[in-house]
Amino acid sequence: MLLDVGPVDARHTGILRQSARVRRSPGMSGPITGRTVGMDLDQPTVGLPGDVRMPLLGFGTWQATGRAGYDAVLAALAAGYRHLDTATMYGNEEEVGRAVRDSGLRREDVFVTTKLPPDRVGRERETIEASLRALGTDHVDLWLIHWPPSSPSDSIPVWRELLAARDENLTRAVGVSNYATGQLDELIQATGETPAVNQIRWSPSLYDRRRHTEHRDRGIVLEGYSPFKASDLDDPVLTRIAAAHDVSPAQVVLRWHVDHEIVVIPKSVTPERIRANADIWNFSLTAEELRDIDALGG
Repeated sequence: MLLDVGPVDARHTGILRQSARVRRSPGMSGPITGRTVGMDLDQPTVGLPGDVRMPLLGFGTWQATGRAGYDAVLAALAAGYRHLDTATMYGNEEEVGRAVRDSGLRREDVFVTTKLPPDRVGRERETIEASLRALGTDHVDLWLIHWPPSSPSDSIPVWRELLAARDENLTRAVGVSNYATGQLDELIQATGETPAVNQIRWSPSLYDRRRHTEHRDRGIVLEGYSPFKASDLDDPVLTRIAAAHDVSPAQVVLRWHVDHEIVVIPKSVTPERIRANADIWNFSLTAEELRDIDALGG
């Protein structure tokens, strides 16, 4: 059973919500609240506009297609993930939706993100409707522009189409992916609407304090993908901290994201790794450890 705190979205007023307690690490601050998954797992969430709660740990599904993709999503849900990240470009929305249904979980207990690909500019409504059919749901929780449009003149019209989809309840929140700060500001200045999320490549070696602060100052949730791709998991800083907590360096990297209130979406199709990546709630990083990992970004 999934427990949530905070205001309930208007479309889900019939859903029972209860408070849950979440452990906070010394490095955490801000409006994080708890969402309990399974029988003994507390997961923090971050708030998006419209009283939407987004789990800070998500499961990435890039390259997870066919039966392997379906099995991976089922394994992730069994391991405790309640946040799934897919995209039209991934070609696996049907597998993701079927796994959610077959998991036995309620749709409202799983946060689902999908994304609009660059080649669908001008076909936004058609694309989200196709995504909903593939996923087998009447709405997603978050819809992102996967990449900035190749033509700058398309940026504002595309963003307005996402806002329209949100206003028509096809998605609960909208955001972007792979946007620079200047591009975010263009959307905000043109529409008065701030993207709820910007999903970008992020890891300790890519840590950029200024960029992190720019997102916070604008009220935009930073979501990191490919947390391990640019990470040296043999780095002495990561191995030292991992040994201190009796966890793996990969688990330290994921916990570092969460303790910075950065959403992170590791991906794997290996059941053991899926379970290990979900098992990051029994330890927390100290403020000093967070600073040491931050320093890996130069």
